[in-house]
Amino acid sequence: MINGKRIAVVMPAYNAEKTLEMTVRELSDVVDIKILVDDSSKDQTAALSRKLGVRTFVHDANYGYGRNQQTCYREALAAGADIVVMVHPDYQYTPSLVPAMAGMIASGVYDMVLASRILGTGALKGGMPLYKFISNRFLTAFQNLWLGVKLSEYHTGFRAFSRELLETLPLLENSDDFVFDNQMIAQAIMFGYNIGEISCPTKYFKEASSINFKRSVQYGLGVLATTASFVAHKWHIRHIPRFDASGRKLTPQYYAQVKQGS
Repeated sequence: MINGKRIAVVMPAYNAEKTLEMTVRELSDVVDIKILVDDSSKDQTAALSRKLGVRTFVHDANYGYGRNQQTCYREALAAGADIVVMVHPDYQYTPSLVPAMAGMIASGVYDMVLASRILGTGALKGGMPLYKFISNRFLTAFQNLWLGVKLSEYHTGFRAFSRELLETLPLLENSDDFVFDNQMIAQAIMFGYNIGEISCPTKYFKEASSINFKRSVQYGLGVLATTASFVAHKWHIRHIPRFDASGRKLTPQYYAQVKQGS
């Protein structure tokens, strides 16, 4: 807890058995709630998560990274979290930065905090493939130009959010795939939320999850499409539900609503 605010760490997981324990062991005592959502892994991720004392939810099928995050945030809100930090359980990012990121949200200055691999010199030193580094820089420059902000990168998987942001953004309008991350930042910008950044080292190794070249290209095209839809909505060229306040949002009462409607 920081400044009287309950901190939740959520971990979207798929086949993370080999790195999960290292991630959980480094989580700070300021974390009040630990949640893992297993996207129907083929290994023992869920069993290990339960053994480590983490609240564990398992999807009955592999629905994708974006859908996994929706479940993560819904469960964190339902558990009473005021600040939610997403940490990938593949140990690519250092969990020791969770208190710093949560503190930036707890200060009331920021609504979203991104752990940037680009600030400093951590990305290439940590083993980021050169093609990913170059595409990261190109896509970031492109989005800074069209979205009207100045971030060092849009593609980190280590993020912190205020409860208000998670309850306000129409996250159910986003993709079930990896571009969900990028769409979420674009939504935060559209809705006027303050975004902060913190420098974060990164580690690329065999067990760390990373999308392949083909999926990286698909993600890049998704980023370009997200940017185009942002501009189209902002300039009133086309209505995009993802950027509209009336779009579908998360709610902690989701399961109760489903039960009542069945």
